[in-house]
Amino acid sequence: MTDLITLDQMTVRFGQFVAVDGLSLSVRKGELFGFLGPNGAGKTTTIRVLIGGRKPSSGRVEVAGFRMPQQFDQVKPLFGYVPDTENHIEEFTGRENLELFARLYSTPLSEVGRVLAKLELSEAADLPVRAYSKGMRRKLLIAREILHRPRILYLDEPTANLDAHSTDLVRRMLRELAADGTTIFLTTHDMEEVEEICDRVAILCRGRLVECDTPTNFVTRHAEHKVAVQYEANNATQRELLNMDHEAERARLAHIVQHIAGVRLHSQEFRFEDVFLKLTGQAYT
Repeated sequence: MTDLITLDQMTVRFGQFVAVDGLSLSVRKGELFGFLGPNGAGKTTTIRVLIGGRKPSSGRVEVAGFRMPQQFDQVKPLFGYVPDTENHIEEFTGRENLELFARLYSTPLSEVGRVLAKLELSEAADLPVRAYSKGMRRKLLIAREILHRPRILYLDEPTANLDAHSTDLVRRMLRELAADGTTIFLTTHDMEEVEEICDRVAILCRGRLVECDTPTNFVTRHAEHKVAVQYEANNATQRELLNMDHEAERARLAHIVQHIAGVRLHSQEFRFEDVFLKLTGQAYT
């Protein structure tokens, strides 16, 4: 697979503050790539560099073979960017908003009907945006940024404010776009979303890359094998969570089972969210 985005020792400083510190990673063509980190990790700064809104202090940044920001004019037509805030024209209808951007992108107006249908906005297309719900506004923003069929799609919290049905719709659409060759670079706080749709994930903390791998490999390598134990003692229900990777806690479980009647045991599933907390918490406390 061809790398479409390359960051090589990219650093971004704001005065003495280092927001991104020597970040190196690559994103492949057609990859659905998750970019995660706690607040203040450097995610937004990195995306601003990729979309031409910020110049890196040092390092190399290439998008589709073009250097950023030196060749931004060649890169701009290649991407769509869905921020976490909206800037629709409230008095315009959904259709009019999209038609405006279609003209700016030099995109056929026939594409407007296509994306409205894709995001299930056709019925509301001729209503003013001020009448839209938060979820409809979010979907309209996504529709706008896929109008010109971009090679790269940057998304910041793509399913925020969406109900379960719309969340599933957007996730399926993102998988379809990636399957058709669109490179998708997204940030999200929804760890279930990461596990469900991302091919690979980079975890950033305090401006530095912690690890980059598939969600499955993250869980496999960092899994903790825990057992939830529940029993009655001293006229009350007692609960303990024991880590089977620790000898002392295995011995504790054996003692409970041997000496207490009616013990109930449940294995504790280790999720990607646990990996995220483990890596960002333990390494950077």
